[in-house]
Amino acid sequence: MNNTQTLSPDTLSSEELIAQDVGARLPVGIMATVITALALCWSLFQLWIASPLPFIIGFGVMNDTETRAIHLAFALLLAFFVFPARKRSPRDRVPHLDLLLGLVSAAAALYLFVFYNELAQRPGNLTTADFITACIGIPLLLEAARRVLGPALPIIATLFLIYSLAGPWMPGLLSHRGVPFPALANHQWITTEGVFGIALGVSTSFVFLFVLFGALLERAGAGHYFIQLAFSMLGHLRGGPAKAAVVASGLTGLISGSSIANVVTTGTFTIPMMRKVGFSAEKAGAVEVASSVNGQIMPPVMGAAAFLMVEYVGIPYVDIIKHAFLPAAISYISLLYIVHLEALKLGMQPLAVAGSRPWLARLTGFAFGTALISGLSLAVYYGLGWLKPLLGDHTLPGVAVMLAITYLGLLKIAAMNDPLPSEEDTDLNTLPSTRAVLLSGLHYLLPVIVLVWCLMVERLSPGLSAFWGSMILVVIVLTQRPLLNWLRTDGKHHYGSVQEGAIDLREGLIAGARNMIGIGIATATAGVIVGAVSQTGVGLVLADLVEMLSMGNLMLMLLLTALLSLILGMGLPTTANYIVVSSLLAPVIVVLGQQQGLIVPLIAVHLFVFYFGIMADVTPPVGLASFAAAAVSKGDPIKTGITAFYYSLRTAALPFLFIFNTDLLLIDVDWPHGVLIFVVATIAMLIFAAATQGYFLTRNRWYETLLLLLVAFTLFRPGFWQDQVSDPYRYVSPTSLSEELNSLNEGDMLRMRIKGEDAVGVMREFSVLFEVPEGKNGEDKQLALGIETYQDSGKTLIDIVHFSSPAEKSGLMFDQEIMELRIPAQRSAKEWFWIPALFLFGLVVTMQRRRLQRTPEPEVACS
Repeated sequence: MNNTQTLSPDTLSSEELIAQDVGARLPVGIMATVITALALCWSLFQLWIASPLPFIIGFGVMNDTETRAIHLAFALLLAFFVFPARKRSPRDRVPHLDLLLGLVSAAAALYLFVFYNELAQRPGNLTTADFITACIGIPLLLEAARRVLGPALPIIATLFLIYSLAGPWMPGLLSHRGVPFPALANHQWITTEGVFGIALGVSTSFVFLFVLFGALLERAGAGHYFIQLAFSMLGHLRGGPAKAAVVASGLTGLISGSSIANVVTTGTFTIPMMRKVGFSAEKAGAVEVASSVNGQIMPPVMGAAAFLMVEYVGIPYVDIIKHAFLPAAISYISLLYIVHLEALKLGMQPLAVAGSRPWLARLTGFAFGTALISGLSLAVYYGLGWLKPLLGDHTLPGVAVMLAITYLGLLKIAAMNDPLPSEEDTDLNTLPSTRAVLLSGLHYLLPVIVLVWCLMVERLSPGLSAFWGSMILVVIVLTQRPLLNWLRTDGKHHYGSVQEGAIDLREGLIAGARNMIGIGIATATAGVIVGAVSQTGVGLVLADLVEMLSMGNLMLMLLLTALLSLILGMGLPTTANYIVVSSLLAPVIVVLGQQQGLIVPLIAVHLFVFYFGIMADVTPPVGLASFAAAAVSKGDPIKTGITAFYYSLRTAALPFLFIFNTDLLLIDVDWPHGVLIFVVATIAMLIFAAATQGYFLTRNRWYETLLLLLVAFTLFRPGFWQDQVSDPYRYVSPTSLSEELNSLNEGDMLRMRIKGEDAVGVMREFSVLFEVPEGKNGEDKQLALGIETYQDSGKTLIDIVHFSSPAEKSGLMFDQEIMELRIPAQRSAKEWFWIPALFLFGLVVTMQRRRLQRTPEPEVACS
């Protein structure tokens, strides 16, 4: 969320980078008080509308449009107050012009709140006041976006506004009938199709609460705890600080909404540690960048994109988490392995460990800890399941008492151990004991457990889950200091007072609001692009353009889509990035994939464009995260970006793999099969990492690299080779549709190849996929699908498509021709092709072992 013009590693320190991310202006005097009060009010307002209190007391209940208007008003007001217009603008005061712009822009946003009833009674009937408000609001929103996010997003939004107005004058493929100026103003500002659309609604309902949760967790001390824990666990390995950076950034990324914020938060500690053990400035920065950007693909937050996917894909939040988890976990594990290979290549040695224990003792401790956690998890799960019917209406107070007892118990454990040293006092030469670090902050895990419980078990909404997690954090921030003083009996350490806890709470609420300025502005500005897409149909134009450039080649189409996602994602924060690429490019893959016979679940398509949009944070010349890491490491930002992109090749490979093999997203996969896929996919990604790094047991020969890539591909997509050996489908004439349906069982899959005009009158060929419905015979099943056909000159044509039937939802229409039926052929399991792949892998291992035995190299000895 940085302005690209100010990201110069030669001139900015890490502290200034952090300030730049949340507003570089820090005025003094009354304006400092005003900004603090606004940030506090914004956080309190968001907590209020997320809580059940408005419905309990019957006051302050607002609809979605009203809350979005207030949300954007806060964001605009703070954007103009804390983000200067130019580099030379004053940082210690707010100029009068910025005061005026902030107030006017907030008033334009609040127009929808104040006049909501009048607007609801005259939809589409634009008044002069509506028109003037929109004409003021849109330019001021774009100016706020320029200040907060840099020029990329407002320029893209402006181009889409121009495109909407200038449709009749556009060249051939891009031309459309054009949008009148009043209709544009109404669509973009007054309705909920543009600025106040789904994206801003998700920012209001879900994202703010999660960002606030992360800010309070950081203020409580959990961020430092996670970093220290990662170092104590992994520092004793080769390249341990770099491996710890990966884990620490992953833990921070779980709750972070910005890869740049992640880089400057964890990187200020991890990058110097990596430099100390022998990583160059560029490699240290690149490891941090790759780790932090991966944090944006890691559930549950995914840089706030997870909540947007709920709305755009239309599946429950828990399913989003399930589908996104496996690729993200594989990506992190392979990054750890890449760091290990780099450490081997550089001949690094592990750091000293304070109070090192034998491996048997470590293993025993790990096994005991795992058993204890598993036992506690089962006790909590089944215990709460037993408590709910027992306590009935008193379940909430009962759970609160249980949480309080658990909290006090964990604080007692923390009080029995020395507190963690601050970053300034940390000894970089000796790593702390994992047990001591782990026990000193177990209470920080309590709000995370509550959050996950509410999301996954209770199935509460993401907003309400984050609210309860934040409430637990409020209690922890206020009480942990005095309770630790009370529970520590030896008096060796003073943890602070209630007053200090109140200050932490205040600062956490302010930090949460300031962190949200960029996301609020980004989602609103991205709404302009979404509104233009819906008003002009430019998405279909983009599909035609990609089809023309790819010449009908499926792989080339995916490569072009990936490249466009990279370009569109440059300079954009995660949230805006996803909104833009999913609005423009997700329909491209769906439409063109159908034409090529590739039917992909919508979640796979959205994850594909999201992954490549995120890669823009890494890729030079605009990779913002790379510039941020270079500012911390004092390395070259372009070299850092290139190295980080090289490390992130595994993240670029994953989307292509799960487009063709949706097992990786755990779609229609049972638990045993899911575990097998996780193990094999992880092995495949590690082999892919070894191939791209040119190093496995020793340095690869060129043919070994090719063999490793072949093995990795086969483990990821065994179906490719199976399709070469035997056809995946049995091709049937559409004249026997009813007979084939009669022979198929309920739940079997049936593909149809269709030719005809689509909803906008364009002639095309495409494939549709149906699940065979229940029915006594073929005629009943065909009727359940919603299709009636007739024969004409040897062709099978669609006569009637029933309303709200599977056929209508798949886009079938009257007079389209059914060209072919494709029924899955009976074949052996595709996993048999893993055997020759593993044989090839064994061959590479044998060759490299023999080479090691002939010419032993001291730097490749494994730890």
